[in-house]
Amino acid sequence: QVLSHNLCTVLNVPHDPVALEEHFRDDDEGPVSNQGYMPYLNKFILEKVQGNFDKVEFNRMCWTLCAKKNLSKSPLLISDEDAFKVWVIFNFLSEDKYPLIIVPEEIEYLLKKITEAMGAGWQQEQFDHYKIALNTSREGLSAWELIDLIGSGQFSKGMDRQTVSMAINEVFNELILDVLKQGYMLKKGHKRKNWMERWFVLKPNIISYYVSEDLKDKKGDIILDGNCCVEALPDKDGKKCLFVIKCLDKTFEISASDKKKKQEWIQAIQSTVSLLRAGSPPPHKEARQKRKELRQKLLAEQEELERQMKELQAANENKQKELETVRKQLEAAAARAAEEEKKRLQTQVELQDRFSLELEREKMVRQKMEEQVAQKSSELEQYLQRVRELEEMYKQLQEALEDEKQARQDEETVRKLQARLLEEETAKRAELEKWHLQQQQTIQMTEAEKQELENQRMMKDQALQVAMQQLKQLELERKEALEQYEEVKKKLETAANNTKSWKDKVAHHEGLIRLIEPGSKNAHLITNWGPAAFTEAELEERQRSWKGKKATSE
Repeated sequence: QVLSHNLCTVLNVPHDPVALEEHFRDDDEGPVSNQGYMPYLNKFILEKVQGNFDKVEFNRMCWTLCAKKNLSKSPLLISDEDAFKVWVIFNFLSEDKYPLIIVPEEIEYLLKKITEAMGAGWQQEQFDHYKIALNTSREGLSAWELIDLIGSGQFSKGMDRQTVSMAINEVFNELILDVLKQGYMLKKGHKRKNWMERWFVLKPNIISYYVSEDLKDKKGDIILDGNCCVEALPDKDGKKCLFVIKCLDKTFEISASDKKKKQEWIQAIQSTVSLLRAGSPPPHKEARQKRKELRQKLLAEQEELERQMKELQAANENKQKELETVRKQLEAAAARAAEEEKKRLQTQVELQDRFSLELEREKMVRQKMEEQVAQKSSELEQYLQRVRELEEMYKQLQEALEDEKQARQDEETVRKLQARLLEEETAKRAELEKWHLQQQQTIQMTEAEKQELENQRMMKDQALQVAMQQLKQLELERKEALEQYEEVKKKLETAANNTKSWKDKVAHHEGLIRLIEPGSKNAHLITNWGPAAFTEAELEERQRSWKGKKATSE
């Protein structure tokens, strides 16, 4: 109850004793434990924190709870207050995992800051030896080990307690209290216009000024934002090193002790305003975040390198195994090769003896084969002579077949011509019958039209006479086609007789040549004058000629 009440007081959270009693009511599970207190702490205290509390007082309360148990009993060169500040700085710089430790990089950063604040030189070689010894045993230091390291004076030899205390306080103000700069300056009043000495403290968004550096009597604040600006002023009213801070509602005239202090304050305030405009955190917090990201990147790269090394090592081991397997296989292959070479030599001797016997036998066989080849050569000459005779007969037979094929083509042409003439004759007869019907119709017409019809009849009679002449001409052409057909028919019979005689001759030569038979005939055109064969071109030519004559007669 005391702890919960004090936590609520420090964190500005209303205390609820009823909820505390309800949460820790005794039951069959036994007395209150730490595991039971953490849910209460998270639910009823930490979840209600708004952020409007004094962080230093909260840290001091936590220090009070844990310092007595964990702080070293051996004498230290720093006071308990300095140890408390180191403990708070540790909580700021430690890694975000439990148990909390501070890594060597952050230890180096903190020791450098303290050494610079003391005005001493940094001993990098000394820290490198310490870092090597630290890395071999652990990843970092706990808060109490860090206090022992700074309190032992290992990195502050030659410095008195007061100098070390002032350096720790300066680093505490910068890292924890966000104090970017502090010091005495003169400030001009707004009402009385008099100059008073004040202790100024610059933070990321505010400049507070006090009566003295003990920070007990606060006189006012200068609220900084992105609209503020700082400018140097010329000397006036007997005051030197003047500069002015302009805000939206007020303007503050300040006098520094010398030109160096004036320039330092102007640069510090301008940097603070620039950070406010950019929305960036304070420099030490941004630097801490960058160092943390760099460590994470290096750690990821190291893990990736270790993974690759493991893969390479595994691949190397596999290669070694493969090489060992190949070496054994080569040894086995060499043994097999030696054995096979021995067998080969033995086999070679046996083969030489066998080949000698086979060579003698081959010579005898070769003589017999030469005799047989001579006999076969004479038989081959006779066979080739016979083949040449058959080839000559085959050429003559092909010529006879070509003659027969040409005769059949001529016959087909004549038949097509006769068919065409028959079609023309049929068309003429149909036209004559049509004219005859028209003449009979005109005779029946009235007497008034008789003269006109008589003229038309005369014209048609003339056309009829022309058609009769054309018909006679077609009759003569048909007779000529019949004569040509008879000639072609005689040629075809002659070619058939020749083919039949050649068939008889070829039948006596053991069937070495296969006769080429004529192909199937096309469908014949049959007219009333008898069979005829004409080409399509001849039929089209005769049709064009007849149409031309008809047009001329009309």
